[in-house]
Order: sequence, then C-alpha cells, then structure tokens
Amino acid sequence: MVITRRVMILADGDNTFLAAQSFNRKIDWPKIRDYLADPKEGRELIEMVIYVGLPPARERFEEQRKTKEKFVYWARSNGFLVVSKEGKAKGDDYETNIDVVMAMDAIQLALEVKPDIVVLVTGDSDFAYLAEKLRRRGIRVEVASVEQSLGSELKNSANSVVDLIEVFDKFNAQNGNQNLHRIGNSNVFD
Repeated sequence: MVITRRVMILADGDNTFLAAQSFNRKIDWPKIRDYLADPKEGRELIEMVIYVGLPPARERFEEQRKTKEKFVYWARSNGFLVVSKEGKAKGDDYETNIDVVMAMDAIQLALEVKPDIVVLVTGDSDFAYLAEKLRRRGIRVEVASVEQSLGSELKNSANSVVDLIEVFDKFNAQNGNQNLHRIGNSNVFD
C-alpha cells in the first residue's frame, strides 16, 4: 500500500525561468508540477504557487511587464495559483523582493495547510533559512533546481534535492535558431 503524502509546491518564477533559459529551454510549468507531485509516487498535490515579480508600470519596462502579465494570465487560466508583486525601479533595472513574499507565504501556508512536503522550486540560497524553519516544524523540504543554479546553503538546508535536469530535457527550445542540446545525461559545457 502506497502512503499518500500531501505536497505543496512554491516556485520562484524568475529563478526557474533563468535556470531554464541557461539551457535554452522554454519552461513547461505543467510538466514541472506533474514531475514534482506525481500521484504514482504517492504524492497528492495541495497547491502549486508561482511567485512572479512584475516590472514597474513605466514606459521603459512596458514590454517586459506585458510579457509577465501574459504569463500570469496563462498560469491562472491553467490552474496555478499566482502571487505577483509590483516592482520598484532601481537604476536601469527593477527589484520586487518577491522572495520575501514567497518566504512569508511558505510559513503561513505550512502552518495553516500542514503539508507533509514543501517543494521549493528555486536555487536561490536566500531560501536556506526558510528551508530550515519549515524542517523545524516537522515538514519535509525538497528543493527543485538544476545543479548549476543551486546555492550550496540552500542545498544543505533541505532534506533533499530534486534535480530538474531530467524534466528540463523534455522542454522545447527557447530559441529555435540555437542548437537544442540534450541536457539530461550529458555535460552541456563540453
């Protein structure tokens, strides 16, 4: 008999996008969700939350903002819970501090929903303390990332690491003009 464990997935959207982009891949969020909460492995998905930092509503960020707003609409239309936060201009770039929102939500949701497993889809070591805090509450913490973008502090703070290379290998190429390298069992830097 398979024991069912309740899983909550919290994804740092920008961090995951950058990891996929480094392998010339388009993110396929449903594949990530299904890979991390496979019912055949006794995992019951409670919720998958994707955190998205929106560029400020300023002319110079207009194209980036429209792209992210389209993604937010798509994700919500496809059953994902999306939390977005308005960014503030900082020089030529912007910052959103969406990591703070994700960390606060993780604690609150973990206390209220009481999942057996929280999967943090990020490689950002800023989440190391969050992983430790959740573990102290008796929650198993898995970090889902690719080795190249996984901070050592976060890796050491989690119960286990789920390497997303296998699922990234199934994604379509981001740029059709570039070669699509197999990334699952080969070194892409050769």
